[in-house]
Amino acid sequence: METMSKFRFPSCPVVVALCLGCFALGCTGGDSLRDIQASGELRVVSRNGPTTYYQDRNGAAGFEYELASLLATDLGVRLNMQPAFSLDAIFRQLQRNEADLAAAGLTLTESRASAYPHATSYSRLSPQIIYVAGTSRPRTISDLVGRTILVLGGSSHAISLRALKNDQFEQLQWQEVDGADTMELLERVDSGEADLAIVDSSEFAVMQGLYARLRVAFELGEEQEVVWFLSPGKDNARLLQHIDEFFVRLNKDGTMERIRDKHFGHTASVTPVGSHTFTRNMRDLLPTYRDLIQQVATEFTLDWRLLAAIAYQESHWNPRAASPTGVRGMMMLTLPTAREMGIEDRLDPMQSLRGGARYLKNMKRRLPEDIAEPDLTWFALAAYNIGLGHLEDARVITQLRGGNPHLWVDVMDHLPLLQKRTHYANTRHGYARGAESVTYVQNIRHYYSILRWQEIPRNHSLSPIQTGKLLPAIIRNSGFLAL
Repeated sequence: METMSKFRFPSCPVVVALCLGCFALGCTGGDSLRDIQASGELRVVSRNGPTTYYQDRNGAAGFEYELASLLATDLGVRLNMQPAFSLDAIFRQLQRNEADLAAAGLTLTESRASAYPHATSYSRLSPQIIYVAGTSRPRTISDLVGRTILVLGGSSHAISLRALKNDQFEQLQWQEVDGADTMELLERVDSGEADLAIVDSSEFAVMQGLYARLRVAFELGEEQEVVWFLSPGKDNARLLQHIDEFFVRLNKDGTMERIRDKHFGHTASVTPVGSHTFTRNMRDLLPTYRDLIQQVATEFTLDWRLLAAIAYQESHWNPRAASPTGVRGMMMLTLPTAREMGIEDRLDPMQSLRGGARYLKNMKRRLPEDIAEPDLTWFALAAYNIGLGHLEDARVITQLRGGNPHLWVDVMDHLPLLQKRTHYANTRHGYARGAESVTYVQNIRHYYSILRWQEIPRNHSLSPIQTGKLLPAIIRNSGFLAL
């Protein structure tokens, strides 16, 4: 494996080459931080995808987008987020000074470090070999020989494979896919077009819910640092220092953890079987009730995809669902709750959806006003499941144990303590199945994310080659693209 460079700036011969190229392109070679603040604009290039930057009906979204947006605010400038449709395109934009920095989930390699200044690492990930469950699982690098392997063109994974081939695995072969993102690789493996794919651990963790048959075979090498790269040919010293200090602040005040949880925190509790069932029901059942869910969501100013995710978690979109405890209907309302919400027939899907939507809005109104979104919604969902009293007990425990009672990522860790006598004996409302409530909320977040991803193919920024191909076939063929 390659040794990561510890230097920010390229060696002298490369500097000369970059400066000549920059001169030919008309770069100023000035101080990049000063130029950004003078122009009033931060130009950021990123990959277009669910883990980095994309557009949904509410506007721009994605982990990298949110970080870049915070940096632009910190600098007092507007953000100009630019999509790229290949890794090579990202670095071309940097080379041509068409972007100030690349925020795209990029790992630090020796070759990249020798050509582009980079900030301090803000995350770490592992390259993973992905295969289809039920097929022969590769367990070592030797097992990769003779298999059809896909990697993104220009990726660190391609660099690693070349190093392995030159070292001792001369027969190793792979295909570099240009103009694609990780979803394209996973889709090809899932459909049988290829045997294996190499993807980053963070991306597979988010996307594995869409591909119930795919598994991690093993990790290819050690963890890698994820960094932002800057445009070469300028004086980046002050900008790099500002970004490094910016990341320190985000980590110190908990902002980085909150953003990471918002985009990736819902993946841990979802099982492959549960994901497979959801995608099947999304294709077969949801079209029957989608218009109804959208109508009720509009009435209560809710995101219809959130309401759909709740209804699925409650009943798998079964309007006649029932449990031995007496809850009924698509939103599985208790009889007292139905009466409180003015619902006469819990088995009527329209009434059930309205009752559930009204109850969720009630929970949000009863929570402290200084809880910000999206935590407010996650707390309301937990209260919907476990009751507001038990949630408040968990928030008190969280605060007593040094956590932030206004953050779901902190309260989530303490909800299971309501099942332990040493903790619930000192609470106002006593024992509660807190672990189940955590799973409930995390499942809904996962289903909600999948439903939001259906917006990506309609994103104006998508490459024409990628439009309609980015999402798995089960979503492409579900009728969502006509929404």
